Amino acid sequence: MKHYDFAARFHALYNQAVTRHLAGHRDPLTMFSADELAFLRDNGITAQHVFDYAEDHNKYNGEPGFDIALSIELIRRDYFLNVQHGQPSTTVLDENALPAKTETTRGIEWLPRIIPKARAKLRGELPASLMFCCGGDRKFFKEHDIYPAEFLALIWRAEFNNAAITDWVVKRTATRA
Repeated sequence: MKHYDFAARFHALYNQAVTRHLAGHRDPLTMFSADELAFLRDNGITAQHVFDYAEDHNKYNGEPGFDIALSIELIRRDYFLNVQHGQPSTTVLDENALPAKTETTRGIEWLPRIIPKARAKLRGELPASLMFCCGGDRKFFKEHDIYPAEFLALIWRAEFNNAAITDWVVKRTATRA
C-alpha cells in the first residue's frame, strides 16, 4: 500500500462517487471497482462511508464536502493503521442502543448520541444505516462551532471519558462567537 498519495487517491474516489451517485448509482458495493474497494478497505474506510459523503454532497449543496470527508477519514485511517494495526473491528454498533436524538447531557442536545457514533466511526464499527457527519451531526457541529474531525480526534484522546468530552464541548460552546 502506498501512503504518500492517500489524499490524492481519496480525492479522486470522492469525486468519482459524487459523479456516480448523480448518474444514479445507489449501491455502495457496486459503485466502486475491485481496486477502489481494496484501497478503501486497506485504509479502514468502507464503501458505505464514501457513498454517504457523495449522497449528502449531492442532496445538501456540497455538504459535508471533500475537505471534511478527508479530515475525518485521515483520523479514521490513522487509528485503523496504528491502533488496530490494519485489522478491522468485528463489532458493529447497535443503532437501537444509541440515545435518542433529543436526549441531552448538561443541556446539550445530540451530544449523548454523537459520542458513541463517533467512537464507532473511529473504530470502523458504524452500521451501514448510520453516517458520522450526517445532517444531524453537522447541525450539532455548526451549533457548537466544532470541526467534525476535531471532534473525532477528541473522542480518540478521551477514549471512554465522557465527562472530559462533555467538558470540552461545554467550553467550546461557551467560547463561540
